[in-house]
Amino acid sequence: MKKSFSTLLLLAALSSSAVVFTTSCSSDEPIVEVPSQNVDRENLKGEVQSGQHLILESGTYKLTGKLEVKSGGKLTIKPGVIVEATKFVEGEEIRYIAVAQGGQIFVEGTKEAPVVLTAVDKVQQAWGGLVLCGRAPINPGATATAEVSGLVYGGTAANDNSGSLRYLRIEYSGYAYSSTKEFNGLSMFGVGNGTTIEYIQVHEGSDDGFEWFGGTVNTKYLVATANEDDQFDWTEGWNGTNEFWYAKEATSKGNRGIEADNNANNHLANPISNPTIKNMTLIGRGDTGSEKQAIKLRVGTKGSFDNLVLSNWGVGFDVEHNEGIGYVVDGSLKATNVRFDNVVVKSKGTRTVPAGSAQGTIGEVADVSRVFTEKADATGAGAGTATPEWAKGWTVGL
Repeated sequence: MKKSFSTLLLLAALSSSAVVFTTSCSSDEPIVEVPSQNVDRENLKGEVQSGQHLILESGTYKLTGKLEVKSGGKLTIKPGVIVEATKFVEGEEIRYIAVAQGGQIFVEGTKEAPVVLTAVDKVQQAWGGLVLCGRAPINPGATATAEVSGLVYGGTAANDNSGSLRYLRIEYSGYAYSSTKEFNGLSMFGVGNGTTIEYIQVHEGSDDGFEWFGGTVNTKYLVATANEDDQFDWTEGWNGTNEFWYAKEATSKGNRGIEADNNANNHLANPISNPTIKNMTLIGRGDTGSEKQAIKLRVGTKGSFDNLVLSNWGVGFDVEHNEGIGYVVDGSLKATNVRFDNVVVKSKGTRTVPAGSAQGTIGEVADVSRVFTEKADATGAGAGTATPEWAKGWTVGL
């Protein structure tokens, strides 16, 4: 009978004939490479400990519980590998992959052979998702605890490196413990800008596609499709530079293109969320009600956007709270070269009015039309509302 990989890691470490030694990223400690033949493809779960390097070489692996990369550990997933979460019943361990502070993951997919993290049941909430926890700055405090993995995140290392993700699809994620504790597709908690995030799709998740909780990580070539809540979401002081985002809601579900926050408890908490995003297309499902916003900006976030296409939304830009209104006025919250396609209201603003709490409540209309400038031929993610060339060949649902 095969053992789970966590047991085999220990056995491999004790057998010099079964390991390969390389140099650790964080110290001179040798890294023990776990031979692929020692991994039970039908029972992938456990912990990759410090000094251990788990490599998923080819084919399909069944994720039967939590797979956690501890500090000093590494997980590498080779081109074309499929990790498929098995069906679980109440009382079993939730299936998800998490990388702790100091751990690293290397997804080495290609356009021709992307890595796929999926589930046996092709439905939303079939499993958790992928969680990265780094040591970059956040604004709830010096550090915090991630809501869905219990791992610590945050710190002072803006250039922290959690590894590299390239040509990766994440499907059918978003398991919910409760209405306030739910996995996203890719959750980035305090992830640093030494990490590479490129050519990633999150498809058919039950919560957000991508969410940033502080950190400084930069991204390129992100695709979010048919996720139940927001396609992109940030909070807790995220600052990153980003290019080429493409999002498309399903015809029957989806909330916003972007939901953007700074800190709900302290709108002025530092660092203030302030990402830069260029070349983005957000396509709604055609529901043009006032609560269907392409971009919701609230609780003190800043941001700089350029070359956007917003299609099939009730509202283009919805700015809430006095801090956000002020950032529109001073130019630290702005979008240039925006093309609106079937958007009923281009911008909407609501001020905070006193209501007995530190943050007040929402209740006074404000003019935020200065938040955007228009350009009729803006290309967005590359092809207007059409699927851009860079997103073809490795994605689904487009």
